[in-house]
Amino acid sequence: MPELLSAKTAMDAVTLHVEDLDGMSRYYREAIGLVMLAESDGLVVLGRGAVPVVVLRHTPGLPRPSRRQAGLFHTAILFANQTDLAAAVISAARHPRSHFVGSSDHLVSEAFYFTDPEGNGIELYADRDRSQWPTRDGQIPMPSLYLDPQQFLTEHLTEDAVAGMEDAAAGVGHVHLQVGDLATAETFYVDTLGFETTFRYTGALFVSAGGYHHHLAMNIWNSQGAGPRASTLGLGEVAITVPTREELDAVAARLRHRGVALSDDGATVRTLDPWRNTVALSVAA
Repeated sequence: MPELLSAKTAMDAVTLHVEDLDGMSRYYREAIGLVMLAESDGLVVLGRGAVPVVVLRHTPGLPRPSRRQAGLFHTAILFANQTDLAAAVISAARHPRSHFVGSSDHLVSEAFYFTDPEGNGIELYADRDRSQWPTRDGQIPMPSLYLDPQQFLTEHLTEDAVAGMEDAAAGVGHVHLQVGDLATAETFYVDTLGFETTFRYTGALFVSAGGYHHHLAMNIWNSQGAGPRASTLGLGEVAITVPTREELDAVAARLRHRGVALSDDGATVRTLDPWRNTVALSVAA
């Protein structure tokens, strides 16, 4: 069976369990510039254009996760260019319920970090052209270099981008998880699901399909030794798309070959990683 995911693999909307559905929906619309794509009883889908970015599921009564638990580190929203990124950054920075965490130049991208009102991490970023990405010994180094937010906004922010923010393209570029140990994470996400390792950093592992710098990252910075997750607010599901049903069947075969339980409803294959994070794979629309 094929051992690697297709180069056309991509990330889909991240599902979050939330306490305050109305407040969180307003935050992602007002601060991040997402728009309502669908709404049903206890569920809101937000995104840009026809591309979903977050699914908010109303799950009252659950505790907030501890920083030392496995789960979500951040959802990374990818913008087409620095101008669109700047518009989202200034909007998020001005929102009274945002918490600005920092900014970094990773050489492959420029990124700004926030926390939403219920403590979920958000990265807003734009990639540099692939021709500019560094390589070393078969890896794609992604250091965290200083990025001056004010200088970035001065250089790239425009009134037109702010006015048209909701019309600009955006989607989930990658998802960063907290896990209990990196060797177990690599066995699941690389050896079983079929991603390739792109970079190893102190306490972190970055993996991708098709040579992207990373579709998923896993770290142990706060969560080393963490066991399986209990039910909490925060991460509900990590979603991944593959181009064909044959690709999806190959993923399912690899999971079964390694004795990993899964469900397959004909459209989506769902499984749990070693920390009970739900991973859903489906064929891209």
